[in-house]
Amino acid sequence: MKIPPRLQPLVDEGLVDAVVDRLMSGKEADVFVVRCGGELRCAKVYKDAAKRSFKKAATYAEGRRSRSGRRQRAMERGSRYGRAERESAWQSAEIDALRRLANAGVRVPETYGVLDGVLLMELIMGDDGLEAPRLGEISMDREQALEDHAIMLGYIVTMLCEGLIHGDLSPFNVLVDPEGPVIIDLPQAIDASANNSARAFLIRDVTTINEYYAEFAPELKGLRYGEEIWALYEDGGLHPEVTLTGAFEDPDGPADIDAVLAEIQATLAEEEARRERTAAENEDEEGGEPPPPWLQG
Repeated sequence: MKIPPRLQPLVDEGLVDAVVDRLMSGKEADVFVVRCGGELRCAKVYKDAAKRSFKKAATYAEGRRSRSGRRQRAMERGSRYGRAERESAWQSAEIDALRRLANAGVRVPETYGVLDGVLLMELIMGDDGLEAPRLGEISMDREQALEDHAIMLGYIVTMLCEGLIHGDLSPFNVLVDPEGPVIIDLPQAIDASANNSARAFLIRDVTTINEYYAEFAPELKGLRYGEEIWALYEDGGLHPEVTLTGAFEDPDGPADIDAVLAEIQATLAEEEARRERTAAENEDEEGGEPPPPWLQG
């Protein structure tokens, strides 16, 4: 196929030999199958913030800090330079999370580098030699559901032990290859210790995954792994080998999942409104360092 303009620099640098096909178009990126030497890989092309439909990204990024005080202040003010830095941070967050989680033992795609806003990474393959299906596209028997559910809970626990929460975990952000589940799509990964909505995001992630596997293993319905995991995390008792039961009792009564989701939405809306106000107030304050070259033009 014709080489998309955003992938041309990778071809020019010799990182990509050919663009084979468009794999998918998502809310924050387009993903292409590319050939690199004798291997097929995928290239994730991040959309510009104005075109990206991943709403309220600032709330997901709450707690992330730049090593440069000047850049951090610019991001908080919402100046042109700050917006460019925020976009760069959004994109670099995914490769940082993928590398940390891979080192911790979570199955995620292997990364090969970022160039001009394009992340080059492993293409997860199914047992038919084609791209692996998403979890939401397959069915399974009860035994397989229980096995994979336990694996996913282990990954979520390990992620939290690394200080990260996926934040947008669903059956469509998990691929399934012959070895089991693989977690993908992490640009919105949440800093568990610094984001005020961390608990709500974790519970939403766990509940979403639990409900999917419960379609095939009904005994999983209603189990409260999210609350149990967070309580262990807060108490300092969470570790990758922890035994979970899902039998958690809230001191204030049963958890209201709808209320948890409403809390997330309210927090997202409040943060987005604050960010937009700040950006508007600073629209004329466009001084400072220029944005990175790959974000210009």
